[in-house]
This record gives sequence, structure tokens and C-alpha cells, in this order.
Amino acid sequence: MAEQVRAIEFRGDLSVREIPAPSGLAAFSLALAGDVRPEAESIDSPYGTGRFILLHDPDEPTQWNGPWRIVCFAQAPLEPDIGVDPLLADVAWAWLTDALQSRRAGFHSASGTATKTLSKGFGSLEHEGDGAQIELRASWSPEGAIAPHVEAWAELVCMLAGLPPGSEGIAMLGSRRATRD
Repeated sequence: MAEQVRAIEFRGDLSVREIPAPSGLAAFSLALAGDVRPEAESIDSPYGTGRFILLHDPDEPTQWNGPWRIVCFAQAPLEPDIGVDPLLADVAWAWLTDALQSRRAGFHSASGTATKTLSKGFGSLEHEGDGAQIELRASWSPEGAIAPHVEAWAELVCMLAGLPPGSEGIAMLGSRRATRD
């Protein structure tokens, strides 16, 4: 299973690397980090980031309804006027389920949260102005091959960052995240 995940080729504007998996969650785990167009001098991205964790427990925890579980995280900065949209959280969840369905990644027992955050700088951070962010945390039990699930997660990270499918190589108009000192 791990070899299948490691063999996936991602779109050129998403940098994906294997990271240490959290310990103690399952007998086996594999974790990936993905960043949309990270800055040349670092692995951090001003556009969006995500984490993908594949867990396997042969004891099949009750809430998993099977031996495998996927946990993912994706977040991206937004323009403040988008951050106040009352449907934003629903859209973020729909992008995840649409990405899974478009890849024919069967799943069940899904759960998660979509959180939108608005911020305003004060004092020495006042120059940063207003900001917003969307964050999706989700988990589900996969059915079938794992690669389509990883590909769906990668699509979600790019979608949240403003890069829909088929937009690889298209220039972005700049970071939506304010720079913090």
C-alpha cells in the first residue's frame, strides 16, 4: 500500500513529500504533506497546504467500520470578502466529496469540520489588515485502491488554494495571505 502512495505523480504546482506519521493512532501509518507553489527558499506556501494520513488497524476500530482510515487536513488563505460567505464551509466539504467521487474513490463513515477564520491586525500587526482562512479537517474509511484518495486530497488542497483541476501552470495573482513578522 505504501509503495502505491509513494508512486503517485502529482501536478507540478503541488509539492508533496512524505513526513513522519503520528504515532499511536494505528498499527501502520503513512503521512504526506503538500504545499501549493511553495516559496523557493522554504517549504511553506503562501497559497495553501495540506496533510494526508493513511492509517491501518487490523483490529478494525468500530468508528472506522473497517481496517483502513484516512485523515486529511487542508487550509488556504482567502480574501476577507470570500471568508464571510455563509456557504464557504459547505463548499469546502463539497469540494472534498466531489474530488473523491471524480476519482471514483469509494468511501464510507466520513466525518469532518470546515472552519473559516477572519482576522484583523492591531498594534504592530495593523499593517497586515484584514485576513481570512478556510480549513478543512476530514476523515473517512476508504474502499478499494488508496491512490485515488490521495489524488482527491491533492485536488482538494489545490482547489482551496484557488487552483481548480486543469489549471496547472496558470499564474496566480499573488498571495492571499498577509506576511507576518
